[in-house]
Amino acid sequence: MVEVILSINAGSSSVKISVYKSPETPKGNPIPLAECSIDGLTAPPAKLKYERGDEKIKGKEIEGIGSQDDAFQFILDHLTKDEGLPELARKEDIHFTCHRVVHGGDYPRSQVIDEETYHHIQELSDLAPLHNAPALSIVSTSSRILPHAINIAYFDSSFHSTIPPYISTYPIDPTVAKRNKLRKYGFHGISYAFIARSVAEHLSKPLDSLNIIALHLGSGASACCIKNGKSWDTSMGLTPLAGLPGATRSGSIDPSLMFHFTHSAGKPSHSSGTNMHITEAEEILNKKSGWKALTGTTDFGAISSSDKEQDRLAFDIFVDRILNYVGPYFTKLDGEVDALVFAGGIGEKGAKLRKAVVNGVKCLGFKGDDGKNEAPGDKIVVDITGEGARFKTLVCKTDEQCEMAREWLRISTGW
Repeated sequence: MVEVILSINAGSSSVKISVYKSPETPKGNPIPLAECSIDGLTAPPAKLKYERGDEKIKGKEIEGIGSQDDAFQFILDHLTKDEGLPELARKEDIHFTCHRVVHGGDYPRSQVIDEETYHHIQELSDLAPLHNAPALSIVSTSSRILPHAINIAYFDSSFHSTIPPYISTYPIDPTVAKRNKLRKYGFHGISYAFIARSVAEHLSKPLDSLNIIALHLGSGASACCIKNGKSWDTSMGLTPLAGLPGATRSGSIDPSLMFHFTHSAGKPSHSSGTNMHITEAEEILNKKSGWKALTGTTDFGAISSSDKEQDRLAFDIFVDRILNYVGPYFTKLDGEVDALVFAGGIGEKGAKLRKAVVNGVKCLGFKGDDGKNEAPGDKIVVDITGEGARFKTLVCKTDEQCEMAREWLRISTGW
């Protein structure tokens, strides 16, 4: 029997759904049928993008869509009304819904969502304010309008459950840390799982012997040290705020900065700590910082191609912070590195950024090929290594939706 799987990725300002059907052969990959997304939820009008075979819609403006819930229901209606998608003629045709959930706390793997799981994820929303709440909103709606479907949560943090304690532990009061579950969790794990598996296949190397430095660079950005196919360290921490700056995130800063932020003279005062609530500080660092604060735009492509002083500064900051992780991860792998891998929207499209980063670590033995870097092509993994390089440089078109669907097939069929 053909089973239809929805992979749902709810972002802070977008919803993306990929539709798959189960493969005809055991251990086969899920077969993609269609992909639909709505973005611009925080900057209306919302825009629809849809691909199914030769059918393509791009940038169609939609009125009356103001939330992830609205977008989810609109996409479902669009899919079921598409006569070219007979596998999904009715909502009842959907057997499984896979939900990307950023923060899973101590969950080491995906979970079928029941009442207990739902409330546990809800408790973690404060640690991933831009993502967990929207995902849970769609989970709730999915349970209501698709009661026949099984909901499964896939956590970005689960991939990093293999990080050693001496790396994941913060040097703070251990009693408080244990009680409040304060440690490094790491994120973008679904993407890193896809990257590791795809790169291992590309290099014809067993996953359990793969050593790579992976960079998921997008509006949210992170780096990951993958040792023997597993996460060994990553730049994000207790929340996605730590590590690299992003479109609206500050990335790692001096923890005392927010006390100074509120004082006009740049000095903390006795009252400065009470003038700003923790939630307000998190709002500033999560939503009012990053290159949006530096340049006025979240479009890194525009920043990369600009000669404006503030844009050049934002670009150079991003490159510098990435280099702050590549070098240390290289040493954590004892120099036994199979590849430096670029992924994510900016990582896949940002030729100028890739070149700057690779040039910044050329002393380690990395070198890019300018021609390949400028036009890497459409393959899932592309080699852009320059002649004479000691280590490979790759670009990977990461696919979180596919990884979730594939993982569900693996679990449900036992392969």
